[in-house]
Amino acid sequence: MNSEVTAALIDIEAQLRQLGHWDKEPPSDKAFTSDQPFSVDTLTFPQWLQFVFLPTLYQLLQEGKGLPGQCGIAPMAQEYFRGSDAAGSELITALKRIDELLSQGANSVDESIKLGN
Repeated sequence: MNSEVTAALIDIEAQLRQLGHWDKEPPSDKAFTSDQPFSVDTLTFPQWLQFVFLPTLYQLLQEGKGLPGQCGIAPMAQEYFRGSDAAGSELITALKRIDELLSQGANSVDESIKLGN
């Protein structure tokens, strides 16, 4: 399953780059102190994906730690791209895939891991 998750993460990064939502520089340290889900008060959704979600999952995979057993980020992407000209449908599809993969692997999960905060 880890190779499938890695492939899905690579796809998410590729979609962010293709949409022009890949930042060259990270936000300020202060932007990472949010206690809101998806850091909605300090980061855009694509920034959260790039600087929080992707690095967290890559680190868990690299360290061989359990992955989150539930992930529901595709609906957030749908909300973010609603009414915009940006064609985020392929990114949303990639996020649905990661949601499915992580939900399937719930048996080998460290329940203390939470994404979205």
